[in-house]
Amino acid sequence: MKLLRRHFLRLAAATAAFPISPSRLARATEFPARPVRLVVGFPAGGGNDIIARLIGQWLSERLSQSFVIENRPGAGANIATEAVVRARPDGYSLLLIGAQNSISATLYKNLSFDFMQDITPIASIAREPYVMVVNPSVKVSTVPEFIALAKASPGKLNMASAGIGSGTHVSGELFKIMAGVNLVHVPYRGANPAITDLLAGQVQVFFSTMPACIQHIRAGSLRALAVTTLKRSDALPDVPAVGDFLTGYEASGWYGIGAPKNTPAEIVEKLNREVNAGLAEPKLMTQLGEQGVTAFANSPADFGRFIADETVKWGNVIRAANLHAD
Repeated sequence: MKLLRRHFLRLAAATAAFPISPSRLARATEFPARPVRLVVGFPAGGGNDIIARLIGQWLSERLSQSFVIENRPGAGANIATEAVVRARPDGYSLLLIGAQNSISATLYKNLSFDFMQDITPIASIAREPYVMVVNPSVKVSTVPEFIALAKASPGKLNMASAGIGSGTHVSGELFKIMAGVNLVHVPYRGANPAITDLLAGQVQVFFSTMPACIQHIRAGSLRALAVTTLKRSDALPDVPAVGDFLTGYEASGWYGIGAPKNTPAEIVEKLNREVNAGLAEPKLMTQLGEQGVTAFANSPADFGRFIADETVKWGNVIRAANLHAD
């Protein structure tokens, strides 16, 4: 894993390793000369798709060329990832990458590609917290009270997730490990059916995505105990962070753009520059905020370090919890 991490960081840092020659500069100036496809590993209409369309619209306007969203859902985003890994490294096939990629790198044992070796990070876009929510019938109001209840009744509280190996699952598994509690995992096919059963009291706790639960929290039909990021969320300013009670706990969803390895450095730099320009624009920042996420700008190298750390972190959790998808 350390060798793979170093290789991934070298891919991310490659943009700064060589001076840009006049021919390379000309190539960057000409890019994009035709439509660019941005492949998304999830269905249309979900959070990943919405983020892709927002940044795709921005890039289309900035670069006067169409950025076409192509949805290839399935297998923990691996179908979409493989499609981009196999594409020509010319900047015209991009991948919306996210937390699921860093999880799937360990969760799936028989992949035909290596995410950390075969994808070059271009630009981060946004981050979002998960929210630890419970059915109001669960008579707790804080994380310490929930931990005490779980320890008093081991194996009797059900923890929903949006699917095995989803961000909502592994964030819950990290909580179980750090809190030393035994919760029964109940996987669903997405956040919405998990929320439906949580509202009905069939499960007791869910580390939910923000869009899936925030209206229920505001309506009082679900109780938010904490957010999973280190800091509180602007969308739920009165809700503390899990890390306030479990030192070192942190989990988040995140989004960015990647490309096949060996994509020219000047194209990576150009796309990074344009994405970061968008993340500084009030209109795009507001649009992201409406989705419950916050802008997350980085250089390719810094984004690469972030992805490598996330991949190692969730790999450790997956192995500790003995999770597998195939």
